[in-house]
Amino acid sequence: MSEPVRVRFPPSPTGHLHVGGARTALFNWL
Repeated sequence: MSEPVRVRFPPSPTGHLHVGGARTALFNWL
């Protein structure tokens, strides 16, 4: 489930997806 999202939305410099990116990826995936 998280794999496709990771590929389409690269993680932020900290190594974790920011809230904005996570929300966009979630809505896009849905």
